[in-house]
Amino acid sequence: MATAKKQPILEVKHLVKYFGEREILKDIDFTVEQGNVISVIGASGSGKSTMLRCINLLEMPTSGEIVFEGKNILDLSNNIALYRTKVGMVFQSFNLFSNMTVLQNCMASPVTVLKRKKEEARQIAMKYLEKVGMEQYINARPDQLSGGQKQRVAIARALAIKPQILLFDEPTSALDPQMVGEVLGVMRELAEEGLTMIIVTHEMAFARDVSTRVIYMADGVIVEDGTPQEVFGNPKNEKTKDFLARFTQNA
Repeated sequence: MATAKKQPILEVKHLVKYFGEREILKDIDFTVEQGNVISVIGASGSGKSTMLRCINLLEMPTSGEIVFEGKNILDLSNNIALYRTKVGMVFQSFNLFSNMTVLQNCMASPVTVLKRKKEEARQIAMKYLEKVGMEQYINARPDQLSGGQKQRVAIARALAIKPQILLFDEPTSALDPQMVGEVLGVMRELAEEGLTMIIVTHEMAFARDVSTRVIYMADGVIVEDGTPQEVFGNPKNEKTKDFLARFTQNA
């Protein structure tokens, strides 16, 4: 007997985004199932980060639908702050609160948005700071940390709200090369544990080796969407072939 097809956790339908007269995203369609690790690759300016920011409602789409758990979140009756606890985000520039300690950064959303008691929020924060290897820095402030340490704290902060999907917007692009590995290592562990993730990245080896799916974007459209083996091993579109040829030359 055929198994029933799983309901996607997230569906992006006919997503369009204009900035003024410029169309940045053109009719974007894709679905995300539980446990997917989707790497979004493409040249700078292809619309990757804008797409991610639309999914998290940091940018409001011009038209289209973003359906999460069967509901279009662009319906303004939805609580955006609560939605962002289910679809969390890690930024390339960390976005930590500079006036808070590492521990306070990770406790803030559980207390203010999820209304957790402080002791419960502290336990949750400590759990995820230990997970990313930052438990010994709980009293440090962001300006006392390296870039890699800041990004690991940012990941712990995002995990502390226990999101169903975690979005990463070029999480290693602001890091020194020696710090990239420590952040990718944390992300690799999260992928192995089955966390659903959408990752905009220039780290092609990571996209090839860790993703369940790879999306290649160019000029505001999804050009190719498939398994890493399909996209890296046998790309169908000429634009994808040209982009990946540059990657293999630079590898």
